Amino acid sequence: MHTFARYLFTSLLPHDAELAYKIALRAMRLPVLESTASSGDLSRPHHIVSVVPNRYPRWFTLSHIESQQCELASTMLTAAKGDSRRLETVLESIQKNIHSSSHIFKLAQDAFKIATLMDSLPDITLLKVSLELGLQVMRITLSTLNWRRREMVRWLVTCATEVGVYALDSIMQSWFTLFTPTEATSIVATTVMSNSTIVRLHLDCHQQENLASSARTLALQCAMKDPQNCALSALTLCEKDHIAFETAYQIVLDAAATGMSYTQLFTIARYMEHRGYPMRAYKLATLAMAHLNLSYNQDTHPAINDVLWACALSHSLGKNELAAVIPLVVKSVKCATVLSDILRRCTLTTPGMVSALHSRRNSGKLMSLDKAPLRQLLDATIGAYINTTHSRLTHISPRHYSEFIEFLGKARETFMMAHDGHIQFTQFIDNLKQIYKGKKKLMMLVRERFG
Repeated sequence: MHTFARYLFTSLLPHDAELAYKIALRAMRLPVLESTASSGDLSRPHHIVSVVPNRYPRWFTLSHIESQQCELASTMLTAAKGDSRRLETVLESIQKNIHSSSHIFKLAQDAFKIATLMDSLPDITLLKVSLELGLQVMRITLSTLNWRRREMVRWLVTCATEVGVYALDSIMQSWFTLFTPTEATSIVATTVMSNSTIVRLHLDCHQQENLASSARTLALQCAMKDPQNCALSALTLCEKDHIAFETAYQIVLDAAATGMSYTQLFTIARYMEHRGYPMRAYKLATLAMAHLNLSYNQDTHPAINDVLWACALSHSLGKNELAAVIPLVVKSVKCATVLSDILRRCTLTTPGMVSALHSRRNSGKLMSLDKAPLRQLLDATIGAYINTTHSRLTHISPRHYSEFIEFLGKARETFMMAHDGHIQFTQFIDNLKQIYKGKKKLMMLVRERFG
């Protein structure tokens, strides 16, 4: 029927436009779907609930019918270019009768192409129709998953840019009805604040600032709503505005205790260091540490680099910062090799000497392993080696013996950092020989290497 209506429309249009549109608009109706129009996006058959089964066509037939309906609508849009009254009527018909988000999106794209043909100035009325259809697609697909959603969001921003600065401002003001917080910050606000958008719109300084202000407001609202996924984007977008940047940073601090993982906090901490805020980076790193838990056998955990970075940052800031971070490390990290790596790095250079600003706060001497805070770290590392050794020996097989002996060698290096380390290590080895005397071959290897 739709194909026939399209034929009648194109044939009658030169002779009787009123009749042509009357026929085409009547044919746009799809009674089989009208009783279910309220149930959202009908591009998937499982949304259809209230149709009597014998009236409802097979899904592949329906798909074909909807495609033909979409072609008819596209033909009308093309014909109505330049006629705002006709365009308005066609738009209303599409919004009322087409229920598939993918078909509405295709029509929006078709309208955009027709409106922006290279040989003439853009048809602003048709562009607005394209934008309206795009906005409808956003609203439909916001709550129902669609694999093309990201493409749809990008396209809508492009379309709004062509319509003008007021359209961009409008979609940012009402972002929560159109986009998820992640989409709004990572796609919408980022694109709006890009140089290409500013150049495309030919904005003066005042307009640029107004648009940027809307984008920053949007970013902060998104960060409040979804700090895990939007906080870093918000900080990046607010870099040039001191008050907005401070607000975004405060949102991160407020969310750190409950709503954010150590990975997200470490990422933002590293960003802060990169931006030249080492104390803020340190603050966020300590908050991240509170969420972290590295057990004795997690010596390849992805967070290890972040822990080492946090300790290096604290060490570069000074003794007080290092003293504050070490108890957090001891509490969160139970992996002996990681702890010994941190310990070794802390004893190589003087804390605070990396920064000339902070170097006056200490005497320039290396920190003593016999005093806090390094004493606490040394004791924790030795304790971790002892616990890990017992854990490994519970389920050890002969093929892991040589690896275990190497592990004890590393343990000895750490024991020797303590002033009574030699005695402690000898007692530790004697204990092992006593407790695990049943593992004769292994204990023979231990004697050969450590006496």
